[in-house]
Amino acid sequence: MDFELTEEQKAIAESAREIARDFPPEYWREKEEKEEFAEEFFKAISEAGFFGIVIPEEYGGSGYGLTELLIAIEELSANGCGMGGAWYLILTEVLGGLTIARHGTKEQKEKYLPKIAKGQIEFCMALTEPDAGTNTLAIKTFARREGDEWIINGNKIFISGIDRARGMLLIARTTPLEKAPKKTFGLSLFLVDLPNESVKASPIPKHGINYSKSCEVSISELRVPSDSLIPPVDEGWYILLDTLNPERMSFTSAAIGISKLAIKKAVEYSKHRRVFADPIGSYQGLQFPLAEAYAMLECARLMNFKAAWLFDHKADYRSVGETANIAKTVAVEAGIKAVYWAMQTFGGYGYAKEYDVEGCDCSCQVELLLLMLHKLSTVHLI
Repeated sequence: MDFELTEEQKAIAESAREIARDFPPEYWREKEEKEEFAEEFFKAISEAGFFGIVIPEEYGGSGYGLTELLIAIEELSANGCGMGGAWYLILTEVLGGLTIARHGTKEQKEKYLPKIAKGQIEFCMALTEPDAGTNTLAIKTFARREGDEWIINGNKIFISGIDRARGMLLIARTTPLEKAPKKTFGLSLFLVDLPNESVKASPIPKHGINYSKSCEVSISELRVPSDSLIPPVDEGWYILLDTLNPERMSFTSAAIGISKLAIKKAVEYSKHRRVFADPIGSYQGLQFPLAEAYAMLECARLMNFKAAWLFDHKADYRSVGETANIAKTVAVEAGIKAVYWAMQTFGGYGYAKEYDVEGCDCSCQVELLLLMLHKLSTVHLI
């Protein structure tokens, strides 16, 4: 078992660190407060080829695996970008590019992958529904076949990036749950071009991550051609798992990166902040919880890379899912501990925006608490 990064992986990590230096926490604080899309950052990671990391070379990508993408995400997040370092890449490259690259038809790959690899189009995924909650198998959005078209109706919730996306991975039932021979039968995945007058999106006011809109979505009599289906019909559950597993791993890398950023800021501050002549970093009451959180993050990181290795080597989805969920669970617990104790280290200043630990807490806690709700389940966050 080799724990050494390849030269290519080291280059990706260094490139991510260089980009992150140009987009420090202050940049993301401004985007968050103004609720603005991070256009400059999106352009930078596009030009660096990050949207093509998992796209095959024949479609304009680098042809690397999920492992390399996780390296980029963690380094971006850990070196100042926080959740922003992961968010846009996950929406477009994981939910769109990776799914199409692994399961799309030749025509679908030719249509979408070159544009995704160049950062020319953004993607989103529409899965979560108001009534189904975390029970994906209970979704009610339905697609019926009519000639050479599918007609789709339904409602989705918390669909991030749909306000800008030009492509959407849409999950719908093609066989009603009550008529399915088993619960996992009857789900199908569709690729939908946006904007479309049959798809209406309304932004949801949020506590954090406001550099990306999350929306309520209404789908009414949406007509898509038969070739927009990612085959096979009714067997989309397993394709969906192959999308959700790398999504989990990607958010785990983001959680690890954000948490390490919070710990780094806490340690730096603790070396200079003095109480009774001693730097507060000399007190075990701060040392121990931060060290414990860091140790847990390193364990989560190793398990996450194991999951990515299994995924890249096409292990069965159960092995990948189990390992990915273990990594996510540990990262969630460690992340919440890390950002909490980072804020405690700063004391009252931890609540002041100028120190950016508040930003780590906001971006990390919102996403980590969502992850906490899902732990070992088969749900989706976006």
